[in-house]
Amino acid sequence: MEFEKIRDALKKKEGEPAKIRGWIYRKRSSGKIVFVVIRDSTGIMQVIVEKSKVAKEDFKNADKALIESSVEVEGVIHEDERAPGGKEIHATKFNVIGFAKEFPITEYQSVEFLLDNRHLWLRSRRMTEVMKLKASMLKFIREWFDENEFWEVTPSVITMNAAEGGATVFSFDYFGQTAYLSQTAQMYLEALIFSLERVWSLTPSFRAEKSRTRRHLIEYWHLEAEEAWVRNEENMKLQEEMVSYVCQNIAKRCKEQLEYLGRKPEDLMVVEPPFKRIKYKDAIKILQDKGFDIQWGDDFGAPHEKALAEGEEKPIFVTNFPVESKAFYMKISPDGKTVECADMIAPEGYGEIIGGSEREDDIDSMIERLKKDGADIKNYEWYFDLRRYGSVPHSGFGLGLERFLCWIAKLEHIRDATPFPRLLRRAYP
Repeated sequence: MEFEKIRDALKKKEGEPAKIRGWIYRKRSSGKIVFVVIRDSTGIMQVIVEKSKVAKEDFKNADKALIESSVEVEGVIHEDERAPGGKEIHATKFNVIGFAKEFPITEYQSVEFLLDNRHLWLRSRRMTEVMKLKASMLKFIREWFDENEFWEVTPSVITMNAAEGGATVFSFDYFGQTAYLSQTAQMYLEALIFSLERVWSLTPSFRAEKSRTRRHLIEYWHLEAEEAWVRNEENMKLQEEMVSYVCQNIAKRCKEQLEYLGRKPEDLMVVEPPFKRIKYKDAIKILQDKGFDIQWGDDFGAPHEKALAEGEEKPIFVTNFPVESKAFYMKISPDGKTVECADMIAPEGYGEIIGGSEREDDIDSMIERLKKDGADIKNYEWYFDLRRYGSVPHSGFGLGLERFLCWIAKLEHIRDATPFPRLLRRAYP
């Protein structure tokens, strides 16, 4: 008999044989009986090891094995409503593959202790369900891109251009030249639209921001898309369609993970186009009416974003930010004061999850804005070439995968949305 996943063993009927393997999740003993809960990637299942029904060595090892020991079990299914999943295995064989030492993680550990032992905390059921949900998100994202004629591409994360500007880039010596870890793949994606038209990528992005909020990572996974022949309004439609597709499929196909993490699937079922659009100037007025001391030109922080999306069941867009507050590559609107852009803000205080815009095609305008930021213009000549040789209206957007997951999974802190979070002053393990 071959080994089977716990998920499949739980589907079997009374008296059927079963053979599973995994790690000890919980354990207790009453002398002649050892109660062991085994976990694998699909779930947990109780195993009853009776002294009179297994070999002497098997019982001795079952009694000796500590939490996180790896084991193989053979036995017979018995239905018992008190057991996890309503079924358990009465063991006929119990083989310990690897005896674990006393596991250092117990209940009620500090956040710092769990981060120091992240390599072990990843075994917790909560982190397991989060990682499964993240994998499903990526699956549905890829489905949506495939169905909408996007090509997945693989841009470099080493660049000579500090695309977002400022002091939040990681620089390093690249064989005698100053290079940067990428903050965005956008500029490389723009080069690819002139052959593939619609492209997307998933790459790590790096921001050297000295921030300790629940929404910031130093390294995060950045999903970005660029589209030829698309202006800002259509760009927003693509974003809301993609987010809705992912939310609907997560709600329908990942109920177990959502419910374990405290998110009601029906919360996500209401997410469908269109999303509300609010111009930046109107958002400022809304915030002022709510008592915020904020003026034209000010950027939004977490409290502002929370207030703007208050009472909403699905994300909203804030559009047309001031030219001075956005990057040089965003197309200036006809009014000359704003840019053709949109930030998507998630409800429930989770804040911005997507930033997007129509891209500027006026080279002189971009040079002027870059000079104000003190940029070395020659590093952008290849980017200007994209406008010199058959430019078209085009737009794009970037989504922070971990922020998106935080909202969907109702996570309190972004550190739990990635296996090994890189935070301010934390790069271990």
